[in-house]
Amino acid sequence: MVRKKVAARRKKEPALGTVSQARPRPQQGRSSPRPGVLRFSSAGRMPDLAPPDQARESFRPGRPHLKGGRTATRTTPPCCSWSAPSKEAAGRLRPPRRTQVSDKWKQLSRLQRNVILVLLGFLIICGFLSYLQAADQWKGLSGTPAEEQKMKPEVVPPVLPAPQKEGTKPEEFPAVVPQKQQRHFRRGPPHLQIRPPNTVSKEETQDDAKEKETALGDAQQEENTQRTVISWRGAVIEPEQATELPSKRAEASTKPPFLAPRMWKKPGPPNERQKGVIEAFLHAWKGYRKFAWGHDELKPVSKTFSEWFGLGLTLIDALDTMWILGLKKEFKEARNWVSEKLDFKKNVDVNLFESTIRILGGLLSTYHLSGDSLFLRKAEDFGKRLMPAFTTPSKIPYSDVNIGTGFAHSPQWTSDSTVAEVTSIQLEFRELSRLTGNKKFQEAVEKVTMHIHSLSGKKDGLVPMFINTNSGLFTHPGVFTLGARADSYYEYLLKQWIQGGKKETQLLEDYVKAIEGIKTHLLRHSQPGMLTFVGELAHGRFSAKMDHLVCFLPGTLALGVHHGLPADHMNLAQSLMETCYQMNRQMETGLSPEIAHFNMHPRADHKDVEVKPADRHNLLRPETVESLFYLYRVTRDRKYQDWGWEILQSFNKYTRVPSGGYSSINNVQNSQKPDPRDKMESFFLGETLKYLYLLFSDDMELLSLDTCVFNTEAHPLPIWAPA
Repeated sequence: MVRKKVAARRKKEPALGTVSQARPRPQQGRSSPRPGVLRFSSAGRMPDLAPPDQARESFRPGRPHLKGGRTATRTTPPCCSWSAPSKEAAGRLRPPRRTQVSDKWKQLSRLQRNVILVLLGFLIICGFLSYLQAADQWKGLSGTPAEEQKMKPEVVPPVLPAPQKEGTKPEEFPAVVPQKQQRHFRRGPPHLQIRPPNTVSKEETQDDAKEKETALGDAQQEENTQRTVISWRGAVIEPEQATELPSKRAEASTKPPFLAPRMWKKPGPPNERQKGVIEAFLHAWKGYRKFAWGHDELKPVSKTFSEWFGLGLTLIDALDTMWILGLKKEFKEARNWVSEKLDFKKNVDVNLFESTIRILGGLLSTYHLSGDSLFLRKAEDFGKRLMPAFTTPSKIPYSDVNIGTGFAHSPQWTSDSTVAEVTSIQLEFRELSRLTGNKKFQEAVEKVTMHIHSLSGKKDGLVPMFINTNSGLFTHPGVFTLGARADSYYEYLLKQWIQGGKKETQLLEDYVKAIEGIKTHLLRHSQPGMLTFVGELAHGRFSAKMDHLVCFLPGTLALGVHHGLPADHMNLAQSLMETCYQMNRQMETGLSPEIAHFNMHPRADHKDVEVKPADRHNLLRPETVESLFYLYRVTRDRKYQDWGWEILQSFNKYTRVPSGGYSSINNVQNSQKPDPRDKMESFFLGETLKYLYLLFSDDMELLSLDTCVFNTEAHPLPIWAPA
């Protein structure tokens, strides 16, 4: 009975999820309910949750959607009623609250929050470091501030006298008519533009103009005019415009802390062997001038050229060689190209080491020999463009720098630089500071020298091959060689000590210690000839491998003995010189391979020197003849001249190209088919032929070892003497 009453009552009530259509009547004594306001019924159970037209479609937050797109809804109980809201009341209704970032953050797990915080911190640190690096680079490019420029004294070295042949009159040679200088349009970053300081008054400028007009009218009487001319064996060269007169510059300048003694004196007439070198140079120059003029390197077989930096590398490398050999016509033509065509405002990457020893060293050397300020101005311009390479956290320079944009970087495959590269630019930058009075060049390279001096990871003075530009620490430790990537480090220790007047004792200490390390760890003897050679050490394991590059060592040892180092260094130098000569002599072509392996076990059918197929090429390298030059200068033993003459004959026989030029070869063991590689390296003219010419000279004062030191590209620079 009870069940029937309940069932009947449920039928009368509206189903769940519907809204009663009847509007509630106002109670007596009370005002009618306001529109849009929920009122509780007398039962006081639940308010209505939605207006009638939305009751079935309303969605309640937190309630899941049902399949088919339906939503779970809740009906209004009969105890509540809905009154339609007015416009004013509807305006007061607040929209549902939007999800805030803080709510999202709170919903993340602790692990997710930590990951996000770590990534955010990493990005901030990376951005800060990038900013510092960019700021350092722009600071390095910004040049010297105006105040510093005012305070900087202008330093001018003594101009070396121009050599002339005895009995030669200046009237016998035609004068060079000055050419009107073309106007240069400033392009590229403004901080890279090099402009000579404007320290000449208007009156002085007018005087200079009058002097030049007089010179044009009477070129034959140039010695009596007051124009700035540089005479080299009768060839008169007019300097570029906007160059101060040497007398006026000297009056306004202050004396440098070091002076360079005269390193060039009149050479005697060339002997027969020297004439052979001159003929070889002219043949090589003919090919370069005809097929590769103004480009980096000649490809003599295909009669074309190859580019590396696009800066006339062979021409600049050969400038001082032409001067030393007395080739005034060729020198004059090359000088005109440097004046008119050589422009460093180029968007090109250059290798810091190679461009320093070849271009900067070549320009500085030619300036000292000729006294022509054109080459010093070019050298200073180029040196400034190389300075961004030193903007690293450790001050160990990057290997490459763009001389147009100033952007410096490591190679794409590593952040390391080679030890030989960063420690074999000191001679050139130090000399540039001495000539210009700008100390930033010398300070940058000497920081590198002192840093290497204080590093750990050496083995009795021997250094690894690589160093990181960020940390400033050696990498790939345990590998020691005197070949590629490490060779000239040892050479420049000695030569910097000599260049600076033998006062920097830490350089000498490092050099002497390294020589002892070589004797202890790298020196061995071959079989059956007992040749002394320098091998390599890799993690305690010795390799009987010796690069042809190591043949610089006999000459460096002899140079040290000449300047007072122990006599036993000369014994080692002579032994190693014999080995380097045999590396040439035991080949069918008489030319050394790039790499030689030595037999250390007695075998009747084996020679001392063995060559692998991948190592039997010859690149016209100078190291053997370089050491022959030093050994002859120190010992006066003519066998070293004879050995050099044999090598020159081999070059003429197996590498000479009839149309002009010399080519490196692929196979030194096959005299019938040496297989030319079709490339003449710039150092063949800059080093190999220069050292051969000096080797054959009996004049010990021709670029004396007491007045000059050769950089690793054979460019002579003066030894400093106290003022």
